[in-house]
Amino acid sequence: MKRVNTQNIGSIIDEILAGNPELSIKMAENRAINAWYSLMGNTVTRYTDGLYIRNRILYAKITSSVVKSELTLCREQLIRRLNEKAGREVLDNIVFK
Repeated sequence: MKRVNTQNIGSIIDEILAGNPELSIKMAENRAINAWYSLMGNTVTRYTDGLYIRNRILYAKITSSVVKSELTLCREQLIRRLNEKAGREVLDNIVFK
């Protein structure tokens, strides 16, 4: 039996996300949070206690004051890299708690 209307799974997902912008934003935010762990490496992730995004701000609970101050110095670069990994602009700021 020959299939007539076959589609690539990626194109189907793109169509679904195009029809639902809220879902698209949530997926991008999730990619940004997951990118935190891959970008920061084991040293920083060991001191990361929690991450969440609310109103385009990433809140990161950092348990080490030294790591927190180092991350504060490179905040703009982190925002840019996390947005790149997310595939769209989902972050405007990062707050270290």
